[in-house]
Amino acid sequence: MTPEDFEFILGKLCDCLSEAIASQGIFTSSPDFEQQAREHLEALLRNSGFSVNFSPHPHVFPDIVLPPFGIEVKFTLNDSWRSVANSVFESTRAADVSHVYLLFGKMGGEPGVRWGHYEECVVHVRTSHVPRFEVEIGSDRSLFKKLGITYPDFAQLPEDEKMQHIRGYARSRLKRGERLWWLEDKEEADHTLPIQARLYTSLSSDEKRALRAEAALLCPQIVGSSRSKRKYDDVSLYLLTYHGVLAPQVRDLFSAGSVALRADSTRGGTYIQRSLLDIQSEMRNASVYLPDVLFYEYWGETVPLSQRIVWWLAEADKYAVDWCPSESLFLA
Repeated sequence: MTPEDFEFILGKLCDCLSEAIASQGIFTSSPDFEQQAREHLEALLRNSGFSVNFSPHPHVFPDIVLPPFGIEVKFTLNDSWRSVANSVFESTRAADVSHVYLLFGKMGGEPGVRWGHYEECVVHVRTSHVPRFEVEIGSDRSLFKKLGITYPDFAQLPEDEKMQHIRGYARSRLKRGERLWWLEDKEEADHTLPIQARLYTSLSSDEKRALRAEAALLCPQIVGSSRSKRKYDDVSLYLLTYHGVLAPQVRDLFSAGSVALRADSTRGGTYIQRSLLDIQSEMRNASVYLPDVLFYEYWGETVPLSQRIVWWLAEADKYAVDWCPSESLFLA
């Protein structure tokens, strides 16, 4: 059977399901819609040599597998042709499917059933615990055109290369002050956001120092002028999105007397300078153990481990006012 022949059958399937809606009323659940889609498809394929599996693996992609064809079934009670779809990793994809189609049942507004080429229907990536495609029937905004790669070629990539494309796309859509909260290279990620939110004030002293050091290292702009309104934004986002920690007064993490005078109670001087002098060791440690993707995310470039402190000092010197970080920090 050619793709054209199969697509003709898909059109007939949509007609059958639309007639069922007209005569019996709308489908009320996704399982019911998919079950009837299988039953009508089985009848349409009679004597074709194809047989519909009515007991597939619950997580197989796409939902209906008829090698080399596959149909991903989507259903909504809303008045929308858009829906969240499968994981970008497609780890449960049927290996013998090379042509993937989308069958969509929309029960809201004016009910209807339509089909489309899956590659043309993928328009966006939405993130939950893993990045997932978002599909829309009738859209002319194919995600893969934006990525500069075809869907078949994308599907063949290893997970880390898929994520390079997805992260690049996600970064291109960030607004000022936004950060990616997911940086993982694979579905079974090494880093997961703690499910419980924690207040910075409730942490132990050692954890506070470690988090301050990580944030200071990733965000050299904190040494900038006190008049800079946004210099602590990235620190807040880092603590919240990567550690699940809420710091109500993030400025105090670096400029309050409680941190600046910890090593020496003598008042005076530049408080941010004194607070960083106190956590130099922790910052050095963070430069070694933090993952490369974080430095790329916050610094915008990949810096070799041995050069990270040098890079930070050069950047901090650009931001600092009335003092020079490279002349007072990391001298030993």
